[in-house]
Amino acid sequence: MAILKFTDRAKNKSGAGAKSSSALLNPYSIEVTPKTAAKINDFSKFLPAGTRVYIAHIAGTSIQDMVATAKRLRQDGFAVMPHFPARSIPDIATLGSWIELYRHESDVTEALLLGGGETRPVGSIESSIQLLESGLFDRYGFKRLHVAGHPEGSRDIDPDGTTRNVDSALKWKADFSRVTDAEMAIVTQFGFEPTVITTWAERIAEAGITLPIHVGIAGPAKLQTLIKFAISCGVGPSLKVLQKRALDVTRLLMPYEPTEMVEALTTYVENNPASLISQLHLFPLGGIEPAARWVGDNTVTQSHAATATL
Repeated sequence: MAILKFTDRAKNKSGAGAKSSSALLNPYSIEVTPKTAAKINDFSKFLPAGTRVYIAHIAGTSIQDMVATAKRLRQDGFAVMPHFPARSIPDIATLGSWIELYRHESDVTEALLLGGGETRPVGSIESSIQLLESGLFDRYGFKRLHVAGHPEGSRDIDPDGTTRNVDSALKWKADFSRVTDAEMAIVTQFGFEPTVITTWAERIAEAGITLPIHVGIAGPAKLQTLIKFAISCGVGPSLKVLQKRALDVTRLLMPYEPTEMVEALTTYVENNPASLISQLHLFPLGGIEPAARWVGDNTVTQSHAATATL
């Protein structure tokens, strides 16, 4: 079991070398695609046993490739959470066949339900609400269902720039969590502005939503790579943070690492223990190995931490 550790810069300068710990990445989850997963010969070299691995269903990916990737990761001892992109699923019958494949061939009992990247649905399913309404995940014994959260809003869902539709949908899903047998949580898109995320978390809590939040963070990557992904994913305030960073030549040449982002969220949760923010979800935009290595370089094992306090 791993606990995140960060170096106190001020104390390090004085030679004290003190470190603070947080459970915010204990555990953490990470996202892969069948294509990126195929490049990793042995995930156990990089990820702790039992790590939850999301499998992104990118347009054009076959369900056979998705299921094969899920099967491999399950056999290697990881919790597997494939994406179910509503607008890429033609109908409820297809949804049922996908679920059956995951359950029977890959022993999958977890899923992330989201609208997906398609601007227009390929069939009769338009939203993740319809996926939940089908009742199929309960019927096939899924134990955990995650849904998308949008701290920076979503122009695809709310073209007028408000958060009316995303708020309404999230409230519906929170209500649904009370009638399903599955545990539910919210996972967000990656961001680079912690105050946007914490303000959003407080706002939805005030609206009566109690689902745990798994905050998306970007793993180490070149700044140009992050800006490209930020533009394609429509993260507004976060994009401004990256653009400001790009103006600083000294930082432009250095790979981005999520240390400052995680430190800010860690501090917030420590000061606000009732916060819905409970975990972090890592988007390895610069590669799976660098992302996992960053976590490894910034964590100590639970046993080591316990020994240090004896």
